[in-house]
Amino acid sequence: VQLQASGGGLVQPGRSLRLSCAASGFTSDYYAIGWFRQAPGKEREGVSCISSSDGSTYYADSVKGRFTISRDNAKNTVYLQMNSLKPEDTAVYYCATDSPRSWSGRNNTLEIICSSWSWGVDYWGKGTLVTVSS
Repeated sequence: VQLQASGGGLVQPGRSLRLSCAASGFTSDYYAIGWFRQAPGKEREGVSCISSSDGSTYYADSVKGRFTISRDNAKNTVYLQMNSLKPEDTAVYYCATDSPRSWSGRNNTLEIICSSWSWGVDYWGKGTLVTVSS
């Protein structure tokens, strides 16, 4: 699996950005794909995931109502639309997914999978930096 994130940049508070993740080697056998972020001096946080099977979504409380994850299966691309950005959203954002073997036979709700990315993930790509500052 290869994941390539893009779309980061410098933006003022209240503005929007859209991140893209081009995925290869990724199939519907995988439970979910999404994003985690790492800010300097802060713990890593699973931000949002989307199910590979039915398109259901999960959002961390910190971004709920502001971020929207979506996917384009024809392009093997996942997007993260980030609106009403805040300075605390400043971080490096990584596209991520887990091997199906990691979750087979386990409780694999999107919330559990996405939250687990705070401490470990099987596949992730080079991150893209989002800086929210005036």
